[in-house]
Amino acid sequence: MKKYINLAFTYAILALVSGVFYREFTKIQGYTERTTLSVTHTHLFMLGTIMFLIIGIFSLITNLEEQKQFKLFMKLYNIGLPFMVIMFFVRGILQVMNAPLSKGASSAISGIAGVSHILVGISIVLLFIALRNSKKIKE
Repeated sequence: MKKYINLAFTYAILALVSGVFYREFTKIQGYTERTTLSVTHTHLFMLGTIMFLIIGIFSLITNLEEQKQFKLFMKLYNIGLPFMVIMFFVRGILQVMNAPLSKGASSAISGIAGVSHILVGISIVLLFIALRNSKKIKE
């Protein structure tokens, strides 16, 4: 349980920092349009903080941690989510800076973001399989 609380806390700190960065960076740059930076805060809070708080609860009442799918979920999810957010930052900073971006560079950013979304999606499926296979250990 403690490791999930620590993960949730880490993602919460990252979410808070990303929210402050988004607000201050766009304000300093005088940027008022929509940017990908705006979603980093909510993605980190929901997919990081809230997800691991809920997983912590499930780990207390089931044998979730013993499921092989859960172990794979933990690896893939904690690779996919940070890469997803990093690509949000890259795309968002480039948007705010109005940086010229070649079609190839734009496609590369989109490709990495797409792969990270796929990893997160696969991870969530693995989590549900692990939850379905887990057994209740406390009433």
